[in-house]
Amino acid sequence: MFVPISFATAHTSLSHSQRLRFAERSEAGAILPTVGTPPVNIHNLLHPGFHFRKRVVTAYQQHVDYRREAALRMWIAFIVTFLFLRFLTYGIRYHFLPARNIVTSGGLHIHHFVWGILILLVVGFLGITIDSPRLHAWLATAFGIGAALVIDEFALWLNLRDVYWLREGRISIDVAVVIAGLLGLYYAAYRFWNQVAREVRAAVKFVTSEEGRLFRTRSTSTTSK
Repeated sequence: MFVPISFATAHTSLSHSQRLRFAERSEAGAILPTVGTPPVNIHNLLHPGFHFRKRVVTAYQQHVDYRREAALRMWIAFIVTFLFLRFLTYGIRYHFLPARNIVTSGGLHIHHFVWGILILLVVGFLGITIDSPRLHAWLATAFGIGAALVIDEFALWLNLRDVYWLREGRISIDVAVVIAGLLGLYYAAYRFWNQVAREVRAAVKFVTSEEGRLFRTRSTSTTSK
């Protein structure tokens, strides 16, 4: 049984060395036990389930499966990468960042949507050939980065000319906002959209089945009468 002991009481009943140990343990936040029992720090008495970080991690593991985690990572990676690209290109244009555009010796400007296309191709290939839920989150992160690289210059490959800083280039921002909103909507209503997809598959399966054809035949004959 542990009982709290005041510093004054312990100070009068203990030797000099015990008084020093008592003071150190009191300052460290320890609970002093009765005589003959080793001291126990109060932090060790707290159950791990009460630890905020562990509770959050436990809740995350319970409610977020690998598919939702992949969607969350893709969403965050897309938004962060897009904002970073806008900041980077703005800094390059107005010369307040120590960075330059990638230009070959022949004067060819390699736009960053090229790297985005390469990333999307690699991620798509790995997603098709590798069946591993553990890799989905990492592939989703890479996909979000690649998608942001491509969408940031959507206006360029739509107009087939460099309109990044022109009025026509505004469409890249509009498309990025729409995509970020759709990804957020998908993540927020993940279970709903999965249910909708299942209902659509069931409806298509019924329409293409023998029962569906019989149902349409009977409906047609009833209407004709």
